[in-house]
Amino acid sequence: MNKIVSTVSVSLDGFFEGPDRDIDWHTVDEEVHQHFNDCLRTMGGFVEGRVTYQLMEEFWPTADQDPAVEGPMAEFAGIWRDMPKFVFSRTLESVGPGATLLHEVDPEQVRGLRDAASGDLVVGGADLLESFRRFDLIDAYRIYVHPVILGRGRPFFRDTEERQGLRLLETRTFGNGVVLLRYETVRA
Repeated sequence: MNKIVSTVSVSLDGFFEGPDRDIDWHTVDEEVHQHFNDCLRTMGGFVEGRVTYQLMEEFWPTADQDPAVEGPMAEFAGIWRDMPKFVFSRTLESVGPGATLLHEVDPEQVRGLRDAASGDLVVGGADLLESFRRFDLIDAYRIYVHPVILGRGRPFFRDTEERQGLRLLETRTFGNGVVLLRYETVRA
């Protein structure tokens, strides 16, 4: 059965964005980027909120046409372009080729997308992740902890009334100090 997987980079103190929405502290070298590619190319689609989709759509569809973009970055451009995308937005009126626009998070519809996909769905976007978590739609987490303390910013996990059990499946340390923590959701 396909899963919905949250893949996120966080600082050691748990922020996924700095105080000005900055992510320039991400330590993504060639090894980490190749790992991302190897994981993402097996997915059945990207599920994103408006902000994440627009940031990705702004750069990746043609990134590999720039001679300065090579190696894993150029490879990811193809992965991004070819992968189905499901975009949740209340404000967008249209999305680009290969993308489907959805306006509300309907848990049954999301489960249907998951089950119909050719592989796991990877979900991104802070607000969308929070909605998915609230509806208990996230089956697994791939958390990449970067070797930096930001001190402030936007936390990955927000306050919640519900406790969620997780089972550790894998840890991996990359040469640049990034650590992958891979968990699956434990349901009663």
